[in-house]
Amino acid sequence: MASITDLIMQQVKASAGSVNIPSNVKDQVLGGLGDSILGSLTQTVAKPGGVDLVKGLLTGASDASSSPITKLAGSLFNSNVLSKLNLGALGTTLSGLIPTILGNLGGILKDRDGDGDVDLNDIILSLKGGSSAGGGLLGAATSILGGLGSIFGKK
Repeated sequence: MASITDLIMQQVKASAGSVNIPSNVKDQVLGGLGDSILGSLTQTVAKPGGVDLVKGLLTGASDASSSPITKLAGSLFNSNVLSKLNLGALGTTLSGLIPTILGNLGGILKDRDGDGDVDLNDIILSLKGGSSAGGGLLGAATSILGGLGSIFGKK
């Protein structure tokens, strides 16, 4: 079974493939996009009503462009990655990929739901930090997002 982290990174790479990202920051940018999206999902699922928001987004039932999950992912990406890299207009382009990535992610999960490849309940459980095939991602996401500071020289 594909994990949510794998699915996110597949969509990040596919969506950012046409963007000319300088090679010296490409890994930081792609990792930052993935980490910001994962962080947004894990933070949202931990809030009251968050599970329903995440399920709506991941099944394609809600619009990614107007989702609070997308807004949070953009905020995390801007504060944890873009503010440190000073990419100018490229940063705006990269932030603009987040609704597309989340929308595509929702489409993939909707298409795969029920065929055994992706289990939405396992994904929700893993986002909450439970043990499932995807692992406990809440702690991992917190660690990843907290670790971004060390990537950019902050401790």
